[in-house]
Amino acid sequence: MDELPIGRRVAYWRARRKMSQQLFADQIGKSKSWVDKVERGVRRLDKFSVLYEIADVLRIDVQLLCGEMHRQPDSVNCVDQVEVEEIRAALENYDQVVAFFEPPHVDEVELDELRKAVWHAWASFQHAKYGMVARSLPKLLRDAQSADAAYDEGMVTVTDTGARVNAAHLLAQTYQIAASVMRKLGEHELGWLAADRAIGVSHRAGDPLLAGVATTRVANAMLALGRTRPALDLNVQVAHRLAPSSDKEATPARLSVYGQLLLQGAMAAARGGDLATSRDLLRAADEAAERLGRDANHYWTVFGPTNVALHRACAAVELGEHGTAIGTHEGLDPEAFAALLPERRAHHLVDVCRAYTQTGDLDTASELLVEADRLAPSEIRCRPHAHEVMTGVLRRRHGSPTGPLAELADHLGVAV
Repeated sequence: MDELPIGRRVAYWRARRKMSQQLFADQIGKSKSWVDKVERGVRRLDKFSVLYEIADVLRIDVQLLCGEMHRQPDSVNCVDQVEVEEIRAALENYDQVVAFFEPPHVDEVELDELRKAVWHAWASFQHAKYGMVARSLPKLLRDAQSADAAYDEGMVTVTDTGARVNAAHLLAQTYQIAASVMRKLGEHELGWLAADRAIGVSHRAGDPLLAGVATTRVANAMLALGRTRPALDLNVQVAHRLAPSSDKEATPARLSVYGQLLLQGAMAAARGGDLATSRDLLRAADEAAERLGRDANHYWTVFGPTNVALHRACAAVELGEHGTAIGTHEGLDPEAFAALLPERRAHHLVDVCRAYTQTGDLDTASELLVEADRLAPSEIRCRPHAHEVMTGVLRRRHGSPTGPLAELADHLGVAV
């Protein structure tokens, strides 16, 4: 963004705020033609009064508008507070209550389009495109809420039971996407709200596996807020309910959701310092992964043998067993690891970076951070957790960091 002409920066932030040229022009008291010329670089912006007015309407710092702000946390890969508030507003929507008084219109095509949008949001999240997902979430949430309200049996008379279930299923998935993104961005209260909503809607969808995955989102939000024991208990309780009791029940989807619950329980136990429980849950997850046979992505869990190994390494870091974490990482099958989605790989590299940092191998820790940024920039540049890990590496180094690490620190706005 720094190298862009100021007109291009105006166009970028105007589009990001979802303003048309006409609406933007009206708000700053100019013509649409004037705005168009500024954005194309035909007309110069050389009055401070106009620059400040534009920055105020776009709700950004005037230095950011002028390209003079060195740190840019609001880059194209990340989400700013204005966009977080838009997601909050969408989560505060209650179309089902309104539907009591004004039944919404049912449109089959909209449900098909919604399914495509939800799939695209999941895929974007797992490729660590957090900014893209977050900026699409307000509309996606409103559309999914409206569709669910339209098809909800308690609100209007709809004979198509399948459509009713599908609408609820899509809304539950949308809430889970919101919970996952908010967790990545450090908005844990919003993440908890979205995940809690997902559980309720999953029950209406009549899908225990969907409810099981939603449980992991709630537990993750609890864990992020320091509620370690409730997070552990919730994961374990639901895992026991979903444990396959026969070969017939041991479908790939069920094994994946069951295994994911075990993994999240293991992480909660590790965060609480409960070594024995963490190991027991990881062992059970290993067994589920062996029955599954290979890494898969049922219910967007990315569950399988490799993901179990990644969680074993992360649990070891939480427990202070840094040698175990490094050994697990170095023992990964390179091909299986490379086949995982970018979000999983980058997340793991940040986890293991902590282990190398604690053992004093700062060169390897630095290399892992740079590699994680190459794989999934948003996982490094948008997550508060990654900033903390970067700061830890830089503080322990003696002398200047390597060129790639210094460049990354500069992008993150972390002092070298």
